[in-house]
Amino acid sequence: MILIEVFVYAGIIAASISGTLVGIQKKLDLFGVVFLAACTALGGGLIRDIILGQSVPNVFVKPQYFIVSTIISILTWLFYQRTLQFQTTLILTDAIGLGVFTAVGAYSAIDHGLKGAFLIVSMGLITGIGGGIMRDVFAREIPLVFQKEIYAIAAIVGSVSILLTSEIFSKLSSLYICFVITTLIRIIAVRYKVNFPIRNVNDKSFNME
Repeated sequence: MILIEVFVYAGIIAASISGTLVGIQKKLDLFGVVFLAACTALGGGLIRDIILGQSVPNVFVKPQYFIVSTIISILTWLFYQRTLQFQTTLILTDAIGLGVFTAVGAYSAIDHGLKGAFLIVSMGLITGIGGGIMRDVFAREIPLVFQKEIYAIAAIVGSVSILLTSEIFSKLSSLYICFVITTLIRIIAVRYKVNFPIRNVNDKSFNME
């Protein structure tokens, strides 16, 4: 299970950077930036654990998650201008974060002995996108997942993949498959600008920007 923990920390790092950048752009103070980073990195897992009926969510049982998020957030805050030079890296880490949290969320549901397909997929989706939604709500933005970006769909497809492959391979192998599929879908969507159509209220046609 050590590799799963490595995955979790990779996701926390990626999500913390994302939350910090949004906080800086919104001109929050350092406390606000750190708080937003923690919400982004830990929010999805917190919601998942509450739904699964875990008496004390992992975010409180394992304070090291918050500590890592805080350290990464402060470092990103200190070296903000340098961080912006690595846009490609940031896109990659965002995709990795989505892949990690989706895989861990769906895996947690299966590991709890849950069988319902809808529940397992929902846990993967909530864990994958929950932190990002919390970040955007606190930042007073329309959540990215509700816009044209291929984000939630990547998490859904990844969660379905772990559901299907867990009957063929080991649960751990299924987790890795889910991670790879979710991450690749997100990267491909960003790389080739694959988006959902949005309705242009000014005319009766679809806007395929």
